[in-house]
Amino acid sequence: MAKKLVQVMNTAFRDGFQSCLGARVITKDFLPAVEAAKEAGITHFEFGGGARFQCLFFYCGESAFDMMDAFRQAAGPEANLQTLGRGINVVALDSQPSDVIELHAKLFQKHGATTIRNFDALNDVNNLVYSGQMIRKYGLKHEICITLMALPPGCNGAHDTAFYMKTLDQILAADVEFDSLCFKDASGTATPATVYETIQQARRKLGPDMHIRMHTHETAGTSVLTYKAALDAGVDGIDLSLAPMSGGTCQPDIVTMWHALRGTDYDLGFDIDKVLEVEEVFKECMSKYHLLPEDRLVEPLIPWAPMPGGALTTNTQMLRDLGILDKYPKIFAKMGECVRRGGFGTSVTPVSQFYFQQAFNNFMFGDWKRIAEGYGKMVLGYFGKTPVAPDPEIMKIASDQLHLEPTTEDPRAINDRNPDKGAEAARKKLSEAGISDLSEENLFIVATCKEKGIQFLKGEAIINVPYKKKEEAKK
Repeated sequence: MAKKLVQVMNTAFRDGFQSCLGARVITKDFLPAVEAAKEAGITHFEFGGGARFQCLFFYCGESAFDMMDAFRQAAGPEANLQTLGRGINVVALDSQPSDVIELHAKLFQKHGATTIRNFDALNDVNNLVYSGQMIRKYGLKHEICITLMALPPGCNGAHDTAFYMKTLDQILAADVEFDSLCFKDASGTATPATVYETIQQARRKLGPDMHIRMHTHETAGTSVLTYKAALDAGVDGIDLSLAPMSGGTCQPDIVTMWHALRGTDYDLGFDIDKVLEVEEVFKECMSKYHLLPEDRLVEPLIPWAPMPGGALTTNTQMLRDLGILDKYPKIFAKMGECVRRGGFGTSVTPVSQFYFQQAFNNFMFGDWKRIAEGYGKMVLGYFGKTPVAPDPEIMKIASDQLHLEPTTEDPRAINDRNPDKGAEAARKKLSEAGISDLSEENLFIVATCKEKGIQFLKGEAIINVPYKKKEEAKK
């Protein structure tokens, strides 16, 4: 009997960079590894979106669109190049109006994308509809998402199979077409048992022909077990990475998963010796970068403080810079209450940052004495509907501190009438900054990157990538 071919997306050059290096990687440094991966027969890459959009402008002094063009050239015309979009946030940390959401799909198609994975951290399906329609309008494949996590011990509510199936029913009832469905667990905390049951029910609901994919991280130490459960339940594809951007806070390595599936009915479809050769090239490419120790480790505290790899390392680096890394366990211990009282949004960008920012404030200033803006807007409804209603007491505190009333209005409608958002607002900011190039790319850069986008376009970006110090590089 023939083995089942598992379709693998290589995440090393997007999620790998984001989870292990805060997405701060210069394009020319890694392109030889992309070329090597192509020669080894890897044809499906995650190559942009998520934090790999903003961070290139913020820290690398590069245009994400130029990176995407270079990646397409290196990977070849036939490769399936996939990006990550945050629903109506697209590649920004705040929600966007309709014209910017449309520009996202138009420009990503222009600059080499084949597929866009479309997720919403709140699992508010309304936030996926228009973005999904625009993805299909511009001829891209639309991979719609349901975001997963396990609730911290002691929390009860959403994030069980019944909730995920309710979300899938809402997707099927919505006016949006999709080519594939991904169950995305950015924190790596969803239990293998829940993953198995959820995917099994989704397969029954969607039938044998719909492509279903599972995405998880090794952060909690259960990724291989989770992927095996997902395969047994009927997924067609999984996301895997390449050393040195694998394991720890990232996806498991292709080689690790290959070994875990030896003697089973599953085949990843790779010549593993060629994959090992790619990893040697990639390790050489990345040898000038300094990896944080927490990039490499399983974090036992993650089930109590669910955080995606990129957010975990970004936040620990911030604590390190502030000289308070020793406070990390106490700050993370505050996160469970932020999740429970905030409405159970999935801990994935931007909600993961909202949780951490509020936990940090609760530790530094006293519980709920200072509401983080993003967290406050989330509980008040400005990012959409949370899976369960936030704690009324927290909503009242947020409303008083931020001087905002709760809302149930569609965030996109709010943004469409906001004169400070959208392409016209970006055009005005470009003109005020003395920038004459009003291309759609520049409008989108300013709309999603704001002041730092202007700074980049004026040639004033500050380069801040984690290269090793000379003494360290010699070791």
